[in-house]
Amino acid sequence: MQSKSHACPPWTVRAWPPLLWQVENLRPLLLRHLGTRVTNPGDQLSRTAGQTIWAAAANEGQAGMAWDWIQLSRGLVAMADPLSVVTNLRLVNPDGDVLSPLESLRHLNEIVHALPWQDEVERVLMVSEQAA
Repeated sequence: MQSKSHACPPWTVRAWPPLLWQVENLRPLLLRHLGTRVTNPGDQLSRTAGQTIWAAAANEGQAGMAWDWIQLSRGLVAMADPLSVVTNLRLVNPDGDVLSPLESLRHLNEIVHALPWQDEVERVLMVSEQAA
């Protein structure tokens, strides 16, 4: 079941050209919602779940982020795995050193939590519910 099509499948973000981004410059990165889809409509045994993808144009190229989400209850969605944000961003510290994936996770999660992604997921879930 797909509730909203993506401009591209969310996990292809990993194949986008890498984009180096200074950690202190993350705030101006204006990501926009490209799409959200429901991959599991949920039933009595499993929760509703899906994927969402966000992107931003930067001077140096396109930045993208995608992650899985799960519906905990009506009106409440969360990242399925905060350690599993897919992105083409390669974060660098002020000295220009690329951060390790583990070091990057904290910053990537800060970006995710600043986005209105839960509103977008809930909107897609409401549309799916009305269509059913």
